[in-house]
This record gives sequence, C-alpha cells and structure tokens, in this order.
Amino acid sequence: MTSTIEAELLQQYRKILVCREDLDFTKTYVNVIMIFVVEESRGSAGGRAAGYGSRRISKIMCFSNEHGNYKKIFESCDEQTILLFEIPYNAVALDIKLADGSQLVMQGVIDPEKVESYMRLIKDKSFQSPDE
Repeated sequence: MTSTIEAELLQQYRKILVCREDLDFTKTYVNVIMIFVVEESRGSAGGRAAGYGSRRISKIMCFSNEHGNYKKIFESCDEQTILLFEIPYNAVALDIKLADGSQLVMQGVIDPEKVESYMRLIKDKSFQSPDE
C-alpha cells in the first residue's frame, strides 16, 4: 500500500523537496518534508540557459512524521502565502527509499534549519489553507 506522501512524490509534476532528514520510508523516525510544486513556464529547462524561462511555485505542501505515519499538516496554492517561503533553488539529486524498498531520485535538499524556519512561519502565521 502506498502512503499519501509516497503517492504525492510519485506524481509526475516537477517538485523541489526540503527535508529535515534523509527520506527512507522503510524506517520510522521524526521527519518533516516540504514539497514545492514547480510550475514550469514555456522555455524553462532544468538549467534555464541564459535565464530564459522561469520557475514558479504553484503549491506548497508540508508533511510531518512523528509516529511512523506521514500526515499533511499544511498546504497552500495562495500566491501571497507562497511568496513568504524561501525557495531552495540550490537543490540537488536527492535519493529516496520508498516503503517497498524501491529507489526514487528527486530534486531536493536535506536542510534541518530551513525546515525549522518553515515550521516557525507556518506556526507563527497560524496559516489556514486557503484551499479548504
């Protein structure tokens, strides 16, 4: 059975991940995963040669795991809310181990400090998803 977070990661749209710890769904430990969904503009490639094209974040999701199950704790498609979050454009290839043992590689970073700053922002602003 695929968890909600794993199903989200397997979606075919581009995303940037920011995680507190490595992603290994075969293990149970405290972790937080931020998913920034990237909306590609026409002409934007991975490197966006000579600055052509742009990346725009169209959605942010946050999943937290404290007892072995990841739960979505935040989601927003609101442009003004998204602008409050610093987007990690320095992301690299991030290895992910799914619950069934298979491997997945995505663009992302392991950055506990950045995750904590996101969590403070979510908590301090007492965001409610505008999509609900």
